Amino acid sequence: MKLTSAGESHGKALIGIIEGLPSNLKISVDEINRELALRQSGYGRGARQKIEKDKVEIISGVRNGLTLGSPLTFAIKNADYENWQNVMSPESADTSLRTLTAVRPGHADLTGVIKYDQTDARNILERASARETAVRVVAGSLAKQYLAALGVSIAGYVKSVCGVTDEKEYKFYDLASAKNNPLFMLDSNKENEAVKLIDELKTEGNTAGGIVEVRVNGLKSGFGSCMTYADKLDAKIAFAVMSVQAIKGVEIGLGFKAADMRGSAVHDEIYYNNGFCRKTNNAGGIEGGMSNGEDIIVRAAMKPIPTLMKGLNTVDYLTLQPVKAAGERSDVAAICAAEIVVESAVAFAVAEVVSARLSGDNMREVTERYNSLR
Repeated sequence: MKLTSAGESHGKALIGIIEGLPSNLKISVDEINRELALRQSGYGRGARQKIEKDKVEIISGVRNGLTLGSPLTFAIKNADYENWQNVMSPESADTSLRTLTAVRPGHADLTGVIKYDQTDARNILERASARETAVRVVAGSLAKQYLAALGVSIAGYVKSVCGVTDEKEYKFYDLASAKNNPLFMLDSNKENEAVKLIDELKTEGNTAGGIVEVRVNGLKSGFGSCMTYADKLDAKIAFAVMSVQAIKGVEIGLGFKAADMRGSAVHDEIYYNNGFCRKTNNAGGIEGGMSNGEDIIVRAAMKPIPTLMKGLNTVDYLTLQPVKAAGERSDVAAICAAEIVVESAVAFAVAEVVSARLSGDNMREVTERYNSLR
């Protein structure tokens, strides 16, 4: 299974192509659009979310709600393109409009203009923008639907916002209610504290990051490999999550905490009771690069949004003079969006690994092969 994405933040549309989906997978467009709406939700979002009301359009690979086995192509139109056509038109753009030379700290601007031999950072930021993650969410929703057909579920929540952290432990079934809350947090007291902090940051022109946690429930053991490093399940998940804009750290299970603990307190002891089992899940469901049948637990750290209303110190790329970084439309906090995107990235990475092991040209073959596994 493979995803290819294309499109710019203020271009005509975002495009995705997924190769490798088996035929006869039932597709719910309503479910995809629900995930897209969740990506645009959450306390602390900016003005652009009021302009874009993302909806997916399936272009190829599906007929009458079922995949055909051919590449599935989809589009998400950018409603804001109407306001940016003179700036972003592929045929006749006025490149003197909305130029950006006051390269922004924390963005791809400076490195990008040097690497791609540009003088206007807009040619970089339009693709580097987190707007691209809408494609990841569509692909992730399709991956979730593929995995759900096998009895595998994915859910998550926001664990921390700018240092306001929920330290409680939750079971997988607890996570379903998180999306009903303004910040996708499960502890209402912590969420109220985080909301107040976001209001303060907005007043001072600042931004926030945070930590999200995603779980995969119901995946059987043996997905991934201990034989080749490129096929390790945790490596593939970490790669997928780290490729999401603004993510600066990924951990699985105890993650960095394990480094401070004794081995006897870290490793999950094995028992047998009508099957192999564990009483703890410090490994986060992955041992030796393979799923072990427990919940896969992934956490990702999102840095604060680098576009601040009060620009940071920088240098104009053309004049080489000190200036304040340019301001673009921005959020104060996009941690809810990050949670949805990380869920999607994890879902697609797991679906890739499952598809590689099971193969199968149609869902009947895939389901039979999965059910036959121990």
